[in-house]
Amino acid sequence: QVQLVESGGGLVQAEGSLRLSCAASGRTFSSYTMGWFRQAPGKERDFVAAISWSGGSTNYADSVKGRFTISRDNAKNTVYLQMNSLNPEDPAVYYCAERTGRIPTTTRSLYEYWGQGTQFTVSL
Repeated sequence: QVQLVESGGGLVQAEGSLRLSCAASGRTFSSYTMGWFRQAPGKERDFVAAISWSGGSTNYADSVKGRFTISRDNAKNTVYLQMNSLNPEDPAVYYCAERTGRIPTTTRSLYEYWGQGTQFTVSL
């Protein structure tokens, strides 16, 4: 059974940085595409970033390009989301997701497994 556990949320200052982690277990992590999504109160769960199984291909939402970086360490079964220059629109619950397909797609419904999420807020 696939399990995804996010960590790294909390309180961060505006324009600050934060790194989220997602530890995966249950199947061969290095074979699957990983993604990050976020959901703010009252809003849809939106795509943030995704990375292919090898790390050679990434995809980002326009709103985070140049500020966020997704990476993975297949030896540690972990995917990361480095977030810089955080602004008041970024706080949300961030979810890690995994899919069997090789393309780091933005489409939420194509991700088969989800973590419980980790939340952070930005202090003004």
